[in-house]
Amino acid sequence: MPTGTPDVLLRTEGRAGFITLNRPRAINALTHAMVVAVDGALTDWERDPAVTTVVIEGAGERGLCAGGDIRAIHDDARAGGSASAAFWRDEYRLNARIARYPKPYVALMDGIVMGGGVGVSAHGSVRVVTERSRVAMPETGIGFVPDVGGTHLLGRAPGELGTHLALTGAPVGAADAILTGLADAFVPSAELPALARDLTDLPAGEALARHAVAAPAGVLAEQREWIDACYTAPTVEEIVERLFESGVPAAKEAAETLLGRSPAALKATLATLRRSRALASLEEVLDLEYRVSCAALTTPDLVEGIRAQVVDKDRDPHWTPAALAEVTEADVARYFAVPDGGDLGLAAVLSAPSGGVDRGARGGA
Repeated sequence: MPTGTPDVLLRTEGRAGFITLNRPRAINALTHAMVVAVDGALTDWERDPAVTTVVIEGAGERGLCAGGDIRAIHDDARAGGSASAAFWRDEYRLNARIARYPKPYVALMDGIVMGGGVGVSAHGSVRVVTERSRVAMPETGIGFVPDVGGTHLLGRAPGELGTHLALTGAPVGAADAILTGLADAFVPSAELPALARDLTDLPAGEALARHAVAAPAGVLAEQREWIDACYTAPTVEEIVERLFESGVPAAKEAAETLLGRSPAALKATLATLRRSRALASLEEVLDLEYRVSCAALTTPDLVEGIRAQVVDKDRDPHWTPAALAEVTEADVARYFAVPDGGDLGLAAVLSAPSGGVDRGARGGA
């Protein structure tokens, strides 16, 4: 049976296997060892007929997972190392595995769920949010690009909602997470212990039906008109221009947010998101994102963005280039080059004969 590690606690109760990410002081930020431990548990429980449902949750009160350990990525990037690329190889493989897991994979997305936290939850077959949920792909704020299959998820959100969330990195609550396809159902946080108990002896769908209720109203549905009108623009510069010219206060706020993000990361994000929409499977998107992530590791903006937001916390990043107009097509093209260590190659290894990821066809409740 799986034994886990101090940072990943594993247990079985009844018919369910529970994965608890256990770094509460870091909002359960993922390390490479944690990714390996989660993958190992999935391997063991896939083979165990006594385990019919897998549940992932986060320790503490702050959230499921705040993302990857970006301090470690910062240090690796400064040193010109290869640890981050190795981490992403295993992390992205885990993301793809979760999407194709043959048993119900229930993600309790309570509290903060960002970056890598989205990767270990939003590809699951049963994704539960609460009134405390704050779900986001905030990578452009640290000079990075949405990864862990984030452009696959956001690229398939209604209209241009995903483009808005990918570029701004804005967090969404429960209703908007459901609207954009990042989650499936709302359960009040006070009901999560009872839901977890029911998952130990009931099919996942039946357990969820006992506790799911309508989510409190979100904001994106009402903002859809200006978001769709502005984010269909062909370039980031024109998106910003349309946002300012719309006359909508929320659109102006979005434009001001974008002007504070890494210009290179914004252009690379828009290009990645639009390329991902043309790809058939999550594996293909993860292959694309791996190229982009490895390229970002060599840019000055990733180190500078993490320094400003996490290390020194001065919230004053100095981007290179400093303005959108200074980011050339060649600069963006470099994000899609084959990494020195080679491609991830997930699509060739893991794509099903039918192609693509059908969320309704595996891990059913």
